[in-house]
Amino acid sequence: MEIEIRDLARADVDHGLLKRAARVALSEGGGQVDRLSVALVDDDRIAEIARSFRGADGPTDVIAFEAETELDQTAGEVIISLQTAERQAGKAGHSLAREACLLMAHGVLHVLGYDDENETGARRMRQMQDRVLDLLGEI
Repeated sequence: MEIEIRDLARADVDHGLLKRAARVALSEGGGQVDRLSVALVDDDRIAEIARSFRGADGPTDVIAFEAETELDQTAGEVIISLQTAERQAGKAGHSLAREACLLMAHGVLHVLGYDDENETGARRMRQMQDRVLDLLGEI
């Protein structure tokens, strides 16, 4: 599987760790994609994307596009706001790296078709995200 990370936010986040988080989330989610595109952006950019694709105002932490098959390849996309991630990490009392891995796991699960629109789906996703963080070890 190919994972491409475009760091448009120019933040100090370990891309290798994020790729590992994506691979673990794919495994935990029981899914397979040939290509995963990841964009690390700022709040302004993710707010534009949220407005265009979800009709939502303001920044969010992560947006994911469910995997689709084109030209015999399955591809998905995850977009993470590192500004929002940094604020959330501060509130949670953990590192930006941990929060970015959590958001990566969350996004990858959405790529695989998981949904958190109801309490059952949200609980299932939280459990899988926690498992991904456990498997990554100390971050």
